[in-house]
Amino acid sequence: MANPPPSGGDLSRLRRLNSLAALRALRGAEPLTLSTLAERTGLSRPSTKDVVDELAGLGWVEEVAPVAGTMGRPARRYRFRADVGHVVGLDIGAHKVLAALADLDGNVLAETRHALEPGTPTEARLEAIGKAVSGCLTLAGLGMDDLWAVTAGTTGLVDPGGRVVLSTAVRDWSGLDLAGRLGEMFPCTVLVENDSKLAALAEWQRGVARGAKDVVFLHAGRRTGIGLIIDGKLHRGFGGFAGEISLLPLTRWDTGSAELDRSPVVPEGTPPQDAARHVLSAARDGDPAALESVERYVDVLALGATFIVLTLDPETVVLGGSFSRAADVLLPPLRRRLEEVCARMPELRASTLGDECVVLGGIGYAIGHLDERLFGGEGDLPTPVPRNTRLTSAASP
Repeated sequence: MANPPPSGGDLSRLRRLNSLAALRALRGAEPLTLSTLAERTGLSRPSTKDVVDELAGLGWVEEVAPVAGTMGRPARRYRFRADVGHVVGLDIGAHKVLAALADLDGNVLAETRHALEPGTPTEARLEAIGKAVSGCLTLAGLGMDDLWAVTAGTTGLVDPGGRVVLSTAVRDWSGLDLAGRLGEMFPCTVLVENDSKLAALAEWQRGVARGAKDVVFLHAGRRTGIGLIIDGKLHRGFGGFAGEISLLPLTRWDTGSAELDRSPVVPEGTPPQDAARHVLSAARDGDPAALESVERYVDVLALGATFIVLTLDPETVVLGGSFSRAADVLLPPLRRRLEEVCARMPELRASTLGDECVVLGGIGYAIGHLDERLFGGEGDLPTPVPRNTRLTSAASP
């Protein structure tokens, strides 16, 4: 018995799937010819032409100018219009606000940084956030209406609604409805997440843990935290608090960096935020007192890391955060401690993203959220989002 011809709904779904396949092939790639795009999507060339024409009509794809000096009639090339919208990743810490602006392919176009103190009042900290975002837009020649999403990565425990439940690094941050306050500042979708979780996402998307199935990210700095990737997905836990072992006093993670701060090699009068840098540098040069301080700090770091590694048996452990610049000093003793207790030693790597790990994770988180809202449902593909249109409420999904 012959199969019935495709219904209107089947054809619509097939057309959507073909369009999504083309978008996936074009995103993050150099401009492609129809022939190359057809090869990458598995579509026929006529079908590819129909899909590209539809996407161009919707505003997602455009033809690019021929390559200069091409002999004969050049083949038409097409690109995804990543510049049709923009997102911002924020890193809100005790001592700084870092903002990075990117297009819809995640290409960073501008960054700004504002120094703060742990005691900076909430309103002043929020004002610094606004200035950081505005600074990025100015550098890129864009306006606030060009933003489609802002993701804030913040120190502290963040619930699914974007509220900071507890912050030890910024005490008056506790209880703040950060998603709500940022939603009043920015005319776009606002997402809020813990900074360590976003850093883990960045390492999985574009760092040394790219593509790994299970990842533990150790956020090592003046404050210690953990971000988890499980089965290729950011793991938040039921209430959003997965990995928050710093709440366990036994780990001493809330005060671990003090082992470096009080080292005798720290010059008198050194600001607290610079103490660790002196110790790690001296340890690199072989100073015995500095090396002893590093060993004590790694004892603290390794205790919490061991809990997580033995529980999850991850493929990769990434040392990130501000102390990752001294990975050559920290990784060897950390590896020794893990090898003493781990049934299977995970791959231990140092982050290459540095201080940008949180904002890059925020950018990836925002783009993933937009992709789900724009391309994840059924029906026809949307046109690019009008300015001043929110895609969801101002809170984490």
